[in-house]
Amino acid sequence: MRWWLFSGAGRLARVMVKPANVSTSTTGTCTGIRTRFRNEHVTVRYVSSSLEAPGDGMDWEDAQYRPDDPDEYSVFRSYCNDDGLVILQKLLNDLKKAGILTSDPRLKESLAAFRKAKEENDGLMAFEDLRRDVGDNLTLLTKALTGKMTIPHFARFKNDLQSIYEAVKPNMAGELFTTIPQLGRVNPDYWAASICTVDGQRASFGDDEVPFCVQSAGKSLNYPLVLDDNASDYVHNYIGQEPSGQAYNTMRLNKEGKPHNPMVNSGAIVLCSLMKPELETAPKFDWLQQQYLKMTAGEFVGFDNSTFQSEKQTADRNFALGYFLKEMGAFPKNEKFDLATTLEFYFQTCSMQFVSKSGAVAAATLANGGVCPLTGQKILTSSSVRNTLSLMLSCGMNENSGLFAFEVGLPAKSGVSGCILLVIPNVMGICLYSPRLDKYFNSVRGIDFSKRLVSKFSFHHYDSLLQSEGERYDPRRQRLSSKEHFITSLMFSASEGDLVSIRRFVQRGTDATALSYDGRSALHLAACGGHLAVVQYLVEHCGLDTSTKDRWGHTPLDEAVHFDRTSVVEYLQRSNRAET
Repeated sequence: MRWWLFSGAGRLARVMVKPANVSTSTTGTCTGIRTRFRNEHVTVRYVSSSLEAPGDGMDWEDAQYRPDDPDEYSVFRSYCNDDGLVILQKLLNDLKKAGILTSDPRLKESLAAFRKAKEENDGLMAFEDLRRDVGDNLTLLTKALTGKMTIPHFARFKNDLQSIYEAVKPNMAGELFTTIPQLGRVNPDYWAASICTVDGQRASFGDDEVPFCVQSAGKSLNYPLVLDDNASDYVHNYIGQEPSGQAYNTMRLNKEGKPHNPMVNSGAIVLCSLMKPELETAPKFDWLQQQYLKMTAGEFVGFDNSTFQSEKQTADRNFALGYFLKEMGAFPKNEKFDLATTLEFYFQTCSMQFVSKSGAVAAATLANGGVCPLTGQKILTSSSVRNTLSLMLSCGMNENSGLFAFEVGLPAKSGVSGCILLVIPNVMGICLYSPRLDKYFNSVRGIDFSKRLVSKFSFHHYDSLLQSEGERYDPRRQRLSSKEHFITSLMFSASEGDLVSIRRFVQRGTDATALSYDGRSALHLAACGGHLAVVQYLVEHCGLDTSTKDRWGHTPLDEAVHFDRTSVVEYLQRSNRAET
């Protein structure tokens, strides 16, 4: 196989040509991925293995030859001027439009090199220097610049979010929470909304740098941490899993003598007794703060000592809850257990601080199955996140949890500071902050924003069962939402070894067994690239036929043999023997 970079229909496309024994001109078709699809027709001329100039009359923009491998950096050539130098500001502007911020820690080294080049070379960079400085960020940058992120058309999505934010802003209903005096002194007009997708696309609106206490919203982060340190069965020996139907600070237990769930105060107090019981309060607090920093990719995590002191001095209800739980034997039998120390630690957890931007990253860590989108670090196990999201959906919004699940259909956890952490699983995390509360002690603007969100976008948990109605749309979909488009995207992901995207397409109903114009399956492309994990997923999970032949009579095994993909060859040979 030989790969050339071709410019057609105003954009770059990669074109695969026939093997070396073909001497005549061959017609192929392409869509900008490394296979052939109906979109734009181009004429492909065979070029020998020694690099030669393109044939007369051919409209080649670049003739860089890499045997058996497309030019992975071709996307960046559209940012070059006539001298072949990369215009960095144009590149950075497109990254910003895609939702990738210059503060993204994944791009720290690459962006530092880009900034240096901008300052020293009038905003221009040699293409080879860019290839070097892109480093390990090639996949991320390519996805962002080619619309392959979670939200492909992020600029439009951001504008729609801005409209929702502005529509909610005039809502002045609700009251400040005055039971904790310090919370009653904040500016009631604060209003912030921030999002972070599982790919790290970000947007923020309003007072996104104003710190606020997490209060009960932190329970959605503390619970999975405790689950990961203890067996789930052990934790739920002391805490139930059902909605209470009562106020968040109710003095009632379930029929088994346990707090109803970890999202109410009684359950959260018991949870604090289960968190690192071997540690004293100070190192335990340091440990928790470090976990929050990991979930937020090192963004703002603070502590409001004034609110801590204010809450501790006015916490008669929580002290009463603590003694009630102790009387009922609800705490674990631990000789180190001390009720006063446990309550003090509970008040400290409530006084931890986020800004809306850092809160959105923490929520996105939950949306991403416990992996922080901005670092790739796995903080929480997927099983603990699953349990957490289940309880957030059923119990996270106090006495309004059932109605919120009905109307919004998304996991969420509120706090009396006016904070809401909202999670769209596998898509994004959202943090909302506005201190005016309704009668259920949930942020009025936060609730309003959430309702408008699912009215505009198909994010409700059960929207997948319905056709879009009215002006609602799914921002995860490409504008060309045809069957062919999704098959094309799946094929591209198979060729790139992008298993995460393949799973996402399959979960959305894309037919993984579909064939291209030339009869090639996703399995052919994954085998060509030597992507064993993708090959295994397509065979074992999607049931692709390993004997499928393309228009040239090649099976996926033939492709793996031709490209010397040893591990894939061995796997497909075993699969073929098992089938026979």
